[in-house]
Amino acid sequence: QVQLVESGGGLVQAGGSLRLSCAASGRTFSSYAMAWFRQAPGKEREFVVAISRSGGTTYYANTVKGRFTISRDNGKNTVYLQMNSLKPEDTAVYYCAASPTTSSNGVYYNAPSYGSWGQGTQVTVSS
Repeated sequence: QVQLVESGGGLVQAGGSLRLSCAASGRTFSSYAMAWFRQAPGKEREFVVAISRSGGTTYYANTVKGRFTISRDNGKNTVYLQMNSLKPEDTAVYYCAASPTTSSNGVYYNAPSYGSWGQGTQVTVSS
């Protein structure tokens, strides 16, 4: 399994931006499809966005489409989440997740597909 560490969370005003990073250990990062999930207080964890091993395919939840952008740098073992036009309802703990896959372009939106998770980073958007 790969070890994941998120960073970049914080407090931002509505309309602002944040960039999250997720650094992965190991030499096989390019073998993993990656995703971001989030969990708000009192709510279930929800899918945000996923990216394929190659980075060529992405899939966004409708709630963030057009505002968030996922990318990855396989040379740096890192996946990023650029969040723009943030809203108070984006407030949550954001988790990075990794799924080993043989598919270069596969993306997965269901949490059980992911066997490795980071510890999470808090994002708070004030109104």
